[in-house]
Amino acid sequence: MLYRMVMPGHTCPWGLKAKDLLRRSGFMVEDHHLTSAAQTDAFKAEQGVRTTPQVFIGGERVGGYDDLRRFLGKRVPDPKATSYRPVAVLFALTALTALAASYAVSGELLTARALQWFIAFSMVVLALLKLQNVESFSAMFLNYDLLARRWVPYGYVYPYAEALAGVLMVSGALKWISIPVALFIGTIGAVSVFKAVYVDKRELKCACVGGSSNVPLGFVSLTENLMMIGMALWMLWM
Repeated sequence: MLYRMVMPGHTCPWGLKAKDLLRRSGFMVEDHHLTSAAQTDAFKAEQGVRTTPQVFIGGERVGGYDDLRRFLGKRVPDPKATSYRPVAVLFALTALTALAASYAVSGELLTARALQWFIAFSMVVLALLKLQNVESFSAMFLNYDLLARRWVPYGYVYPYAEALAGVLMVSGALKWISIPVALFIGTIGAVSVFKAVYVDKRELKCACVGGSSNVPLGFVSLTENLMMIGMALWMLWM
């Protein structure tokens, strides 16, 4: 039995997930809708619970969606756990996009332009994630960036500078702007990350994919900055 909120202006997403998980796990579901706030409050008071949905199996209360996952032996993600997955997925998608763009333009996948686009696309997407909440990003950035800690506005400037350099690198235009910008922010970033992680041995979260990130500060963050430096030097040499 599943009790979940299904109201005219709101259908509980966790209730839908619980219903789907139960069906995929081979259960027949007796689906009970709580159609008003009053009905929901009365149900929670009766059962002595604080949240819905609530699942009952064999007459015994299992609990909410996370409790159901545990009951079925499935992993329950920890929202506070650190993970490299967001950055890995981002780089994989920008790499595939760069290869697709290269193929569309030249008919070949593996080209020097594809590598340039991969780095540039990555810079643009990373900047976009930072700019979703620049206040949150700048606060996390201040934990380790050497320049931002001396000049706080740099935490607000950084994502715009990264986006500008990335967009210009995609086009190959105005190299006199994109190369110095990428070199500057990449060098400051690399030195800051290296000092915080490998010299000071601090365990921090990286602001590279935004201020709500659970990505650990370390190798991936350093790689992002080294990619910018390498790209700028390659374009300068070319």
